[in-house]
Amino acid sequence: MPRLALYTFGILKSPLADPSALTREFQESGAAVYRKISRHPGYLARAEAEVGGRGTFFDADWGAWGEFAVPTWYEKGRTAETIALAATLSLWTGLRPAFDAIYTGLHRAALNRRYDWFERTVHPSHVFWWVSDSVTPTWRDGVSRLEQLHDHGCAPHAFTFHHPFTPDGTATRIADREVRTIRTGPRPGSG
Repeated sequence: MPRLALYTFGILKSPLADPSALTREFQESGAAVYRKISRHPGYLARAEAEVGGRGTFFDADWGAWGEFAVPTWYEKGRTAETIALAATLSLWTGLRPAFDAIYTGLHRAALNRRYDWFERTVHPSHVFWWVSDSVTPTWRDGVSRLEQLHDHGCAPHAFTFHHPFTPDGTATRIADREVRTIRTGPRPGSG
């Protein structure tokens, strides 16, 4: 059965090593989000370094997830003191579980704060693609798909929630009731 791969990438306003309260807040929020998402129905796995500490993305051993890679537009540092990025690579059972995990709860609250932590860019921040159940996507796969999405738009091999595809390459959409879950604040007349 096909699985859904998700690669996310963002450029932080300040390096991960920055001792400021805002950077600490981002890191603490991220740790809590990962704990919550790892228990979400439909979540299968995410790339985690086998050896290495925070801020050592490029030097870490990522096992089957391959060597760490970043899109061509990342121009900040690559050392523990200068890295200013956040990236994830994960596997899901399908679009709906990924959507629910990303646009609700702690992750939704973090998304609402993304411009406190991340630079605004014209580049996509995430990309999905389908893989067979025997495939572990690599960081390079994620980067390649994100760059393809940026250069050519959504297609069955690189897409977003707004323009998703089924495993057989058929364009699909997320039902209206699911889209409503991403709205924040009270609904008109509800409060």
